[in-house]
Amino acid sequence: MNVLVTGADRGIGEALCRAYRARGDRVVAACFGDSPGLRSAGLRVEPSVDVTSTPTCCALADRLRRTATRIDVLINNAGVAALDRLGSLDYDKLRRLFEVNALGPLRVTEALLDLFAPGARVAIVTSRLGSLGDNTSGGRYGYRLSKCAANMAGINLHQDLKQRGIAVVMLHPGQVRTAMAVLDEAVQGVEPEVAAEGLMRQIDRASPNEAPAFVHAKGTLLPWSCDDQPDFTGQASLQVPQASRPAGVKLTSALGTATRRQARRNRIGRG
Repeated sequence: MNVLVTGADRGIGEALCRAYRARGDRVVAACFGDSPGLRSAGLRVEPSVDVTSTPTCCALADRLRRTATRIDVLINNAGVAALDRLGSLDYDKLRRLFEVNALGPLRVTEALLDLFAPGARVAIVTSRLGSLGDNTSGGRYGYRLSKCAANMAGINLHQDLKQRGIAVVMLHPGQVRTAMAVLDEAVQGVEPEVAAEGLMRQIDRASPNEAPAFVHAKGTLLPWSCDDQPDFTGQASLQVPQASRPAGVKLTSALGTATRRQARRNRIGRG
């Protein structure tokens, strides 16, 4: 199986590359810079892959075509984070977060469209901070907005790619000890290798016949929106009180129904 991982220089991306390699898969490590360590471990390293650059992404696709490389799994892992607060927002930095976190996965996926093998899987490493329903603390405007947009990009990709038998899944890795987490001194996360194992399990389970899922690396489903709060027991989700809804707006979500249905299947499968 051929696996391509973006943002493979370090952290979760590097851990994913090493884990897939250890499993016996062929790995293409797409790095923003370079990775002599992965290269010496026998992985194919594609350096200088900037997911904010369409020419760079198309050049990567051209190199893969020249070696007749088909993609079975694409993991859009490249991402950036920044702390910010209302009253001192830097809109240039916010745009940078959008370019990497939201447009990056879309740009890479589109560049590789003709290289996907039958039954391929596309994963977007997003964050629960991009959930409308899970936002109870505010702040981190750029990161939250860009990851929320990444989730929408994933749903759109699911709609367009399911006819080709290609699955799309949005994944939250959990709190992980990476360079990005250094921005938040309160983070007490797991090692990247642990997160990578969980992400791989969820990617293996992805199917184009299922509704697009927003999944924690541990396998639990995360809420998309304020009226979609799966309790993982198969019961009805928490509904927004009628009095708090805008007039004439119905907040029932088809994705929420599908998410609850999948939660019931997961519960039954776990026995």
